[in-house]
Amino acid sequence: MPGATRPALQSALLRAWTRRGLVASVLWPWSLLFGALGALRRQLYQWGLLTSRHVDALVIVVGNVVAGGAGKTPTVIALVQHLQAQHHRVGVISRGYGRQRSDCLEVLPHSVPEDVGDEPLLVRRSTGAPVFVGRSRHEAATALLAHYPDTQIIVCDDGLQHYGLYRDLEICVFDDRGCGNGWLLPAGPLREGWPRHAVQRAGQHPERLLVLHTGSRPAFAGYTAQRSLAPAGVRQDGTQVALTTLLAPAAPPLVAVAGIGQPESFFAMLRALGLPLAKTVALPDHYDFDSWSRNEYAGHTLICTEKDAAKLWPRAPDAVAIPLVLTAEPAFWAALDTHIASVLAAKLSSTHGHKTS
Repeated sequence: MPGATRPALQSALLRAWTRRGLVASVLWPWSLLFGALGALRRQLYQWGLLTSRHVDALVIVVGNVVAGGAGKTPTVIALVQHLQAQHHRVGVISRGYGRQRSDCLEVLPHSVPEDVGDEPLLVRRSTGAPVFVGRSRHEAATALLAHYPDTQIIVCDDGLQHYGLYRDLEICVFDDRGCGNGWLLPAGPLREGWPRHAVQRAGQHPERLLVLHTGSRPAFAGYTAQRSLAPAGVRQDGTQVALTTLLAPAAPPLVAVAGIGQPESFFAMLRALGLPLAKTVALPDHYDFDSWSRNEYAGHTLICTEKDAAKLWPRAPDAVAIPLVLTAEPAFWAALDTHIASVLAAKLSSTHGHKTS
């Protein structure tokens, strides 16, 4: 299958990033260049030669400093659902990685991943919140506010290292890898040094930062969250499939498919539930399934992630998508709510002051 060897290469690189061995040491000089370019870019913002543009809403950026999936999208979904439960009017913006179009678009329930990206489509279908995608996050946020002017909070899915849109709060997500070997790309997994550098102009406050660990072994201070699979999957027609039915003696053999940052984590969670996997298929992140052979797995039940489902279902409509649920500790939500209340109060005070001046 074309591209199927990429996960093996990704896995090898992930292993190399856990220690400062031969592979990492050979790549280390390139990480110095990567770090210098990142530092220069941050300095340009400090000097005001590059500008972070504001929008008329509170902006929360959810992302990571470590390459590879750490649970960012489930965090975005859980965050939006929490904010909705608090009666905030929430919208989401994203670059829409992997999509074939470059224009700014609203993501609708009937959108296709080729146009809007798989993760934004998953967020839209899971939360019902308005979602816009665009190369420029500021453009996406502006378009969202033009269509939904009562939006109070915009959640930016990814973009910690993209400072063109001013943010009021950052949520940095880590898994059990922590910071790996502590080196920058490509010698290590870090997109920037940790602790990270807040981009700050003279007279501005640095962005507020919350750290969320989605793994079981937090390597440093922060809040914790658990990722688990839902007790039921869903087919393309919306029917629910209890995972227990997949264990029946007469049930077809199971093939698990994942085109995410770390496919093995999904497979491990399935096995932890006692599901006997006859075969696992690890695919590149954001895999498009264009070359997927439906007949290759005839007689099997396909299990996939929700992120892959929108692209797999047109080729395998009976595939069962298993939702991933993120449950953060109460202290995280309390800290988040405190930050949001503080920022909204400051924005309201600033608005009132502007009107009376």
